[in-house]
Amino acid sequence: MTLIPAFEVGLWNAWILTTFLFLFIMLSGLLPKDIGKRITPNTGDNKNRRVMLVVFFTMIIYSIFLPLKLGTVWFYAGLAVYVLGFIISIAALFSISATKPGEPFTTGMYRYSRHPIALGTLLPFIGTSIAAASWLLLLLSVIMMVISHFLAMNEESATTNKFGAAYREYMERTPRWIGIPKS
Repeated sequence: MTLIPAFEVGLWNAWILTTFLFLFIMLSGLLPKDIGKRITPNTGDNKNRRVMLVVFFTMIIYSIFLPLKLGTVWFYAGLAVYVLGFIISIAALFSISATKPGEPFTTGMYRYSRHPIALGTLLPFIGTSIAAASWLLLLLSVIMMVISHFLAMNEESATTNKFGAAYREYMERTPRWIGIPKS
């Protein structure tokens, strides 16, 4: 991995993989009309959301000039992480669509993580950084992870205020992130 790889515009650059979010948005358009409101409650944390958008668009722009390491272990390992994140996101969207409006999401992927969409959006960026063998893109992914953690905490607070004891019980039995056991 190099910190700043050679910049070159090409068909087989990382931008192919970073189109994940656009595919994700298009897929969410096939789900119920109120899906956007159901996924992101208003937590009042606009500063972190703005920083997240700046980092996200920086990653998208950087990926245009970042060649993938095709045919290497880096590429295949990154592609596996990328696909895992895509599957988690799709499964989370279907979990949301199966939940009745006005109820917290606790089934499907939400049995394993309280924030599978955030995790499923971050994993493709981590996978892309590995597939392109880019420390800089990985660093930007880590920054997104940290911001996502704070956004998740604010979202949990807002959701607890809305659903009360039922959501607190769900929080007790379900880890915030997949793979990180409850303490």
